[in-house]
Amino acid sequence: MSTMFLGIVIFLILLAIFDLFVGVSNDAVNFMSSAVGAKVASFRTIIIIASIGVFAGAAMSNGMMDIARHGIMVPMHFSFYDVITLFLAVMVTDVVLLDIFNTMGLPTSTTVSMVFELLGGTCALALIKIAGGATDAAGVPLSLGDLVNTEKAISVILGIFLSVAIAFILGSLVQWIARLLFSFTYGKERGYNLKIGIFGGISVIAIIWFLLINGLKGSSFMTPELKALINENTWLILGAGAGVFSIIMTVLSILKINILKCIVLLGTFALAMAFAGNDLVNFVGVPLTGLESFLDYSRNGIGDPHSFTMESLMGSAHTPIIFLVLAGVIMVISLIFSKKAQNVVKTSVDLARQDGGDEMFGSSQVARTIVRSSTKFASSTARLAPLSIRRWVNSRFDSSSARLPEGAAFDQLRASVNLVLAGLLVALGTSMKLPLSTTYVTFMVAMGSSLADRAWGRESAVFRITGVISVIGGWFLTAGIAFVVCALISTLIFYGGLIAIIISIAIAVALLIRSNKKYAEKAKEIKEDDLFTELIHSSDQKRNAQLLYKHIQRYDLQHLAFIAANYKSATDAFFNEEYRQLKRSLSEIDEERKKLKRQRRREIIGIRRIDPLIAVECNTWYFLSNNSIAQMMYCLKRLSEPCVEHLANNFSPVPDEYSGPFIAMRNQTIKLIERSGDWLAKGGSFQEVDLIIKDAKAMQQYLSSYRKTIIDYLQTNRSNIESMTVFLNLVQESQELVRSLRHQLRGIIKFRQALSLEPRTLSTL
Repeated sequence: MSTMFLGIVIFLILLAIFDLFVGVSNDAVNFMSSAVGAKVASFRTIIIIASIGVFAGAAMSNGMMDIARHGIMVPMHFSFYDVITLFLAVMVTDVVLLDIFNTMGLPTSTTVSMVFELLGGTCALALIKIAGGATDAAGVPLSLGDLVNTEKAISVILGIFLSVAIAFILGSLVQWIARLLFSFTYGKERGYNLKIGIFGGISVIAIIWFLLINGLKGSSFMTPELKALINENTWLILGAGAGVFSIIMTVLSILKINILKCIVLLGTFALAMAFAGNDLVNFVGVPLTGLESFLDYSRNGIGDPHSFTMESLMGSAHTPIIFLVLAGVIMVISLIFSKKAQNVVKTSVDLARQDGGDEMFGSSQVARTIVRSSTKFASSTARLAPLSIRRWVNSRFDSSSARLPEGAAFDQLRASVNLVLAGLLVALGTSMKLPLSTTYVTFMVAMGSSLADRAWGRESAVFRITGVISVIGGWFLTAGIAFVVCALISTLIFYGGLIAIIISIAIAVALLIRSNKKYAEKAKEIKEDDLFTELIHSSDQKRNAQLLYKHIQRYDLQHLAFIAANYKSATDAFFNEEYRQLKRSLSEIDEERKKLKRQRRREIIGIRRIDPLIAVECNTWYFLSNNSIAQMMYCLKRLSEPCVEHLANNFSPVPDEYSGPFIAMRNQTIKLIERSGDWLAKGGSFQEVDLIIKDAKAMQQYLSSYRKTIIDYLQTNRSNIESMTVFLNLVQESQELVRSLRHQLRGIIKFRQALSLEPRTLSTL
């Protein structure tokens, strides 16, 4: 029995190591997104500063939060077997949940996931014990309140709601005031040095206070006496510090030192340090508590794990420094090498981006309603202010004159507000003993500040709000799923014993392998669009023209290959009466059309980054080519839908004397599409494409003639009407498919000419 529990503890520690990698990847958004989004330094420099903060915070943390020990459960009423069951369920649930959210690129909270997992597992085991007639030492039956620390659970839930709402509102308000003071041209205004000096002084003392209250609260030199001294003289420290640092920052600004850059880098370090010092328990608290429980059971147990209670967990934890240092090293390694960390940071940066670009999220009915209502409310409210005031306010928010570093999503002023305000809110919540989530606070402050900065324009607001709703929904979904899943796993392990333990471990490992495999596939897909990333970051219009054409060429090739493959699979499935295959082909068409829509948005953005005179001519031919591909996909959809219904109703198949000739023409059509793809891939000559277009025109005439044959059949032969009607639609859509292919080729040729990538010697098409 002891060997089994030792194996479980070892597995928990292994999961803790993986949890450190996954957790840092997820929470990197807390302290890196503002610095990355504002491009205050190279990504390597930001990583180094964040890594130093992470390691310092982990190494100087003097212990773990006691939430894993007695924050949710009351361990004196739980046996060693209960505790190990709970901890195994928590770790299995936690690692899988975090990895799934990272793979999706959505930031979630390690604090909330762990707390709700503990809460769900504890509630499940508590109900089992109550149903079994558990009593305390005096023989009084135990209730749910005796077994679960409900007060802590309620405070966590309230902290979630409060942190989300307050962070968003304050982020909007503070950024609006900051923009009124500085506008987007803050470096050129009169009195800038004094204003930025005062702003910098307040920001620096806020960050230092955040470090004292939150980042270093668990350090060995933060004695109770020093903490009391800081708490008793808070306003004196803040006031005097703000004055001193304001003078220092003003002098530095006069000396042409970038104050905002210093604030952002210092804020990044502070948040990284506080994250490691405070959230380390979320990753290793449960496994180390499990190890301590096992050691206590090994030393004092009498052999029965069901009767040995865990009173030892009622005391505070004292973690050996070696564990903290090792955890810090693992977190730094994860931060440096994790691609998922960069993906999660990208989500927050894209949603807060000042200018337009490729939107990660689609639109939703809720977002459309919010945008419509907010627009009407803002318009009616603005009319209440005098026209002169409205004009002045609008001039302060005019971002057209802003000069952002190449590749920056927003300016350094907003990055500073994000970091300083997030640090203040987390420090304030800590001092008031509110369990705020650093993930929630930093993300919502960033969203609020981007809204105040008018980064959510009419063309992007619905997509940004959909993204924010998706992320927030994911947070609350995390809490609910963590509670339910951990409760179920705890119940299964409790009753299933060794078999359930082995199954749980196997499922966890399998899901992690599957999740990482899917992420690798998704990362490969994202990497394929490196051309768009290079395009939006380049300021060379001639270079942009080449990148734009390469982008169009790459994705047009993919779409043509898809059209050829789907056309063949759909028609084969129809003639062979393979209903599931035909349904699958129809579903694939919808997904490909979504990809085409995203591609078109990116390429329209790309056209804006080339020479405007060239862009005027390019637009017409680009839309001709792109719309032709869209039409070909729509042909496949119109072709497949009646065929699906036909097979679903189990109607008679098309006679062989008609399907045979069509298959021959279909194969020739597929060869035309493949020839078009080959020509596009190698950038062939006009003579080659002329031949393809002529052959396509001939195929279009063959299909037209064959369509008339089918119509004659329907007029003279009354049998098999259902099959021939569907078959007629198939031939008509095939004819339209070939016609659209001709237009697509003509559009891409003219587009190449407009970009001056080809000599203007094209023959008449």
